Amino acid sequence: MAEETIFSKIIRHEIPADIVFQDQRVTAFRDISPQAATHILIIPNKLIPTLNEVEAEDEATLGHMLIVAAQIAKQEGIDESGYRLIINCNRDAGQEVFHLHMHLLGGETLGKLVNK
Repeated sequence: MAEETIFSKIIRHEIPADIVFQDQRVTAFRDISPQAATHILIIPNKLIPTLNEVEAEDEATLGHMLIVAAQIAKQEGIDESGYRLIINCNRDAGQEVFHLHMHLLGGETLGKLVNK
């Protein structure tokens, strides 16, 4: 079974977070170390450590995460100017909390992802 994370406690409101959206499937909250003017994390309420552990039964929740991201982008006023969605998988990709999460970044011009 997957280990509980700090995100599990945020979902249950056991630790403070600036939650911008929550329903039965997902929770979205502002990142405490923002990498852009708008930086919101969207997480499934079910603990899924990485994309590698996603199962067929999670398909509706993952699709819902994208719908919620678009709604939040509109709510934040960044839907027209543009935004970026990122999901990191495991350490080499920069995943620090092993509870699947999607970063919603925007509110400013975003640079290239890779500079080679």
